[in-house]
Parts: sequence; C-alpha cells; structure tokens
Amino acid sequence: MMDEVIEQETIVWKGYLACFGNDSCVIQSPWILDGDCVFGADSDHTTLAVAAIQLMQSKGCNLDSINALPDVEASIITMTTGVEIVQASEDETVELSADWDLCISDDARVVICKKDSDLELWQPEGTIEVDADFHQEITSAWQKECNPNHVSQGAYISRQQYDEGAAARLKLLGQELDGKMIWPPRQMDDNGLAIPQASTSLHGEATVESWTKLAPAGAPSEFSFRAPILGGITTVFVRFKQGPRGVFLLVDDEDNNPQIGDQVQFVTRRIYAQEAFIRYGLKCQIVKE
Repeated sequence: MMDEVIEQETIVWKGYLACFGNDSCVIQSPWILDGDCVFGADSDHTTLAVAAIQLMQSKGCNLDSINALPDVEASIITMTTGVEIVQASEDETVELSADWDLCISDDARVVICKKDSDLELWQPEGTIEVDADFHQEITSAWQKECNPNHVSQGAYISRQQYDEGAAARLKLLGQELDGKMIWPPRQMDDNGLAIPQASTSLHGEATVESWTKLAPAGAPSEFSFRAPILGGITTVFVRFKQGPRGVFLLVDDEDNNPQIGDQVQFVTRRIYAQEAFIRYGLKCQIVKE
C-alpha cells in the first residue's frame, strides 16, 4: 500500500463511505471514535463487503468470484450478490484462485482489489464522530447476543429455517401467480397447491405506507439487549413498485424519522443473533433528497 494520501471522490453508498477505482473499491463505516473507524449499530465486515460488491456491480464490474479469509460470512455475501466467495479451508485443500481479493482491515473497512494491485490511501469526506458510551454499549450488547448460550425467548428460528428462506429475502425474489407478484415467497397457494419458486427480483426501492416504533419494553426478545440502547425498534410497512407489501426494520445506525410517502432503499445489515449465529437481512434506509 502506498503512503501517499490521494484525493478521490467519496461516494455515499448504502449508509457507508466508499471510493471506487478501476482495480479496487474501498468502503468503510462513516463512524469515527478517537480517530479510528468503527462499526455502526448493525454493521460488520460482512455487510460492508456486500455493499462494496453491489457498488462495483452498479459500476459495471463483472465479478464472478473473490478470494477472502474466513472473516466474513461467505454464504450471506453469495446469496445477496451472486458472487462466489472462495475461502481457504483449514487443510488448505481449497486454492484461492479468484482474480479479486477481499481484504479485511482491523477497523471498520473493507477493500476489494485485483490481485497484486497497488492500493493508495484514501481520506474520506463525511465521517461522523460517534458517542463513545453508545458505541461501547451497543458493542457489548452484540457480544451478549452472540453468546452461544443466548437463545431468544420469542419465535425461535433454527439455522436451517433461516437458510431456507434467506436467499429469496436477501435478493428480494418474488413469485408471479395469476398475474400478481407475491413476496415473501410461499411454497403453496391459498388452495394448498405448490407454486413456482421465487425467480423475479423486486425493485430495490419502495414507498412507506405506515410505520411504528416499538418501545424498548415492547420490542421482541430478540432485541432485548439492544432496544433500550437504541430507544426502541422502528419498523416500516412498505409497498414495492410491483405491488407486494412487506414489513422491514429501519437501519439502526442512523437517526430515523420516517414519514408516510418516504422512499426507502434496502441495505444488508445484521438483524439479530441466536445461538452464536448472526441472522443477516434487509433493512430499509430512507432515501434523502
């Protein structure tokens, strides 16, 4: 990596700050604590990697596969973006053969670059100083939530159940039935008959039709550690352009004040953890004019 800091355009992308070049993409959290880049309330290296790949895809980059160390959830990235993540196995039988590398920093930053390419330091614009007490509390809450002994007292969803529906939800895949679009996907129609698998992608934006904020004491038990810190959990009821409606959480690391009629985009974030496994999903982010 070069020592010279260069001036490049800062792209605000899905709640993150990014810099895009022909052979690389750098993406980071906007939050800064004592000069260090730190994660927001519902982000990690996996969500950053997803956003970086989506940015590169929006710029026309054709990414079939990317090499990565086992620091990210490869299945989540692949389900969301369609890009294969090649990770070396413990016995080193898997060769890192992709033309691109996914590099994880010690802070809240991810770099995707071509093999053997020279990287240049980048100083982003738009960073935000995070409250130290809040950051410590939310980090501690996630650590408790990710404890293997932590089991939700609410609706239990096994990892197998989550994996079965994760791809369709992360990619917003809907089903066409009798001229109508259905989302989330179903296995059977109202008459109990099997229907085709989800295959049509919904648009990545929707309109808020209603919203609600659950008080910390009234939030589902999955969020019991974080809801008091966040001041509650905000959800929005949205309509997609193709017709279906759905309920989504709003991102946690922004000040959210939704209004009916707001346009939202979908971003990949941490939802909650159970039995030491983080459930990732789509959250809504208000599109600001």
